[in-house]
Amino acid sequence: MKDANLPYLLLRLSKGERLSATETENVFADIMSGKVDPVHLAAILTAMSVRGESAEELRGAVSAVRRHMLRLPDVPEGAIDVCGTGGDGHGTLNVSTATAFILAGLGVPVAKHGNRALSSKAGATDTLLALGIPPCDDLTIQATRLREDCLAFLSAPVHHPAMRHAGEVRRSLGFRTLFNLIGPLCNPAQVRHQMIGIFDARWLLPVIETLGLLGAQRVWAVHGETDRGGTDEITLSGPTQIAAWENGEIQSHSLSPDITGLPSYPISAIVGGDAAHNAQALRALLDGEKGAYRDTVLLNAAVALHVAGKSDILVNGRIAPNLLRQNINEAARAIDTGLAGAALEKARRPLTGTSAAEKTNSLTQQSGQP
Repeated sequence: MKDANLPYLLLRLSKGERLSATETENVFADIMSGKVDPVHLAAILTAMSVRGESAEELRGAVSAVRRHMLRLPDVPEGAIDVCGTGGDGHGTLNVSTATAFILAGLGVPVAKHGNRALSSKAGATDTLLALGIPPCDDLTIQATRLREDCLAFLSAPVHHPAMRHAGEVRRSLGFRTLFNLIGPLCNPAQVRHQMIGIFDARWLLPVIETLGLLGAQRVWAVHGETDRGGTDEITLSGPTQIAAWENGEIQSHSLSPDITGLPSYPISAIVGGDAAHNAQALRALLDGEKGAYRDTVLLNAAVALHVAGKSDILVNGRIAPNLLRQNINEAARAIDTGLAGAALEKARRPLTGTSAAEKTNSLTQQSGQP
């Protein structure tokens, strides 16, 4: 089935015009339904990428993808997601995945959305598989784990099967498109608290505005500046730019390593490897190994505790160093007392429902990252 309006929209895009949120939502709804052929899809994504996607287009695309995703039932109040867009090119160790174990160990429900690697050697799903945590396609089991263990790992291909219609085109194009931003904004648990790492600082405000307008309560979008360029996480290699959505208001913050009480490190100090390497490093971290990886994760977890609404770090609209350091100490306690390690072991328990590792591997090959 073809959309009779598509040629007109393609003509407008070819002239550098922008689509409204409604127009973009309709186009991406057709993409998710398999109604847009590969040539037209490639033209749409390329035209948007060349002239730069708009916040309106991001919001429309996110609304369409959310309509097609498989949602998690019975999500506990206050659940959070911590994830990054990827695409920063640094290939670092899995910071947000390690952060998720710390938060869960402290009793914060984490609906961790992730996928296999596209721009690094090991994405969240790759590392989790190496840790003995396969994806699960049973939404009831996922929801139970989120409520009882405070941690559920939501594999993107399981929850976004409609992405398969765009997967081959995205792989063929070989450059970042609007889809790289859509995934982290489409958490299947529909969490209202999120800390999202952004590969490009220009997207900080559009991301929090999009999530805020779609019902988020507290969102921090972060972009770190390092000695080798930007990164999609809070860093100890340089200042981190932050756009925050706090109860309906937009705030801007900058977080410098010198207020954390932690050492500064070059980004190379946390460069990762393949899934086995990253899994080993994550296990060592949870076993108490000190160094750049631990300190980076502690800082990210400290900010995530604020985003989750557990321990605020803002005073009069500014990050208070003493409160930030208290949260860093709390994150360290989760590791040093074994709470974070226990969260890992709970996640490793055999599933009582459908283990979806093979199915998810197949879906990943078809769909790519949302």
